[in-house]
Amino acid sequence: MDKETKPMNILRGSLAFGLAIALSGCISLGSEPPPSLLTLTPDTSVPAGAGASGTAETAIKIMEPEAPQRLAVSRVPVQVTDTEIAYLKDAIWVERPTRLFRRLLAETIRARGERLVIDGDDPGIVASAQLRGILRNFGYDARTSSVIVRFDAIRAGADGGIETKRFESVQSGVLAEASEVGDALNRGANDVAGQVAEWIGS
Repeated sequence: MDKETKPMNILRGSLAFGLAIALSGCISLGSEPPPSLLTLTPDTSVPAGAGASGTAETAIKIMEPEAPQRLAVSRVPVQVTDTEIAYLKDAIWVERPTRLFRRLLAETIRARGERLVIDGDDPGIVASAQLRGILRNFGYDARTSSVIVRFDAIRAGADGGIETKRFESVQSGVLAEASEVGDALNRGANDVAGQVAEWIGS
C-alpha cells in the first residue's frame, strides 16, 4: 500500500462509520416495547376453593365475542370524527380485547350466580346454553372525551330459544392518555359484565 492509498482508506472507513452512526438514530431493527400493557380486571371474583357443578343442560358456555376490524387488534381505537379513526398512543392490550372481555364476562357471571360457567374454546366441553355476541365499541371517543363499551349479547338457551340484548356503559370526562383510558375501559367493561350477569341470572 503506497502513502497516498493509506490515508484514502482511512477516510473512507471514517465516513462509513459516521454514516452508520447517523442512520442508527433513524432506523430501528426492532419495535420498542410499550411502557406498560393494558388488561381487564374483574370487580368480583370467585374465591379460591369455590366450585360449581352442573350438567350440559344447566351449564352456560361463554364464547369469545366477534368484533369489527378496528377492535380486532391490540390497540385502543379513538373515534376522531364520524369517519376518522386513530389509535391511542402507548395504549396496547396484553392480548385481544375480545378475549379479555370474554374472561371478564365469565368471571363476573360465575361470581354472581351458582350455575356452572365454562370459559374457553375447548370443543370437548359441552353446554346447551351459550352466551356470544358482538363487541361493537370498546374505545375512546375524542369528540366527547368519553370511553364507550357496547356489547350486543346473544343468549342461546338449552330449550333452543334465542334472546338478544344491547348493553352499554359510557365513562365521561376521560383524558386521552393510555392509563386514564385503560382505567375507564376497565370500569366500563365491568359495568357491562354486571349488566349481562343480571340478565343471565343464576
